[in-house]
Amino acid sequence: MAGIGPLNQDWEPVVIRKKAPGVASKNDEKVINVARRAGAEIESAKKSNTRMNKAASSGTTLNTRKLDEENENFAHERVPTELKKAIMQARMDKKLTQAQLAQMINEKPKTIQEYESGKAIPNQQIIGKLERALGTKLRGKMLNRIQSLYLPLTRLSPLFLNSSIILFCE
Repeated sequence: MAGIGPLNQDWEPVVIRKKAPGVASKNDEKVINVARRAGAEIESAKKSNTRMNKAASSGTTLNTRKLDEENENFAHERVPTELKKAIMQARMDKKLTQAQLAQMINEKPKTIQEYESGKAIPNQQIIGKLERALGTKLRGKMLNRIQSLYLPLTRLSPLFLNSSIILFCE
């Protein structure tokens, strides 16, 4: 840098300021309260909805009206009573706990608990796994026959439930 001449450093102070108060801060609650205390007149006006989404701001849309007029009760299908009883009975016959059965079919114990309590939404894949693990039919016409055979036996005596009874069906 020799030969160029004296270096001139022009340092001027740089001042950084906040923005000037805008319209939003004028409507601030503190400013309004100060103006009320001072006795100034306060004017309020409702904003027009020129910038709002028309579809979102309209009262009831076509879909909303259809849903309101709908009178059907929509609910998920639950495990039928016959199925949950059949699962419990087959599991007890094999002397398995819910956790052991769940491990056999690679599901969580909570899944078996929900099926036996009737809270689960039926899944044909899981029911198929249960059929294979328990060695019994849980779907179709055979289920109704098995249930009709088990019900009279359960009403007779609790001794029949604990003993191993083999039922032969057509």
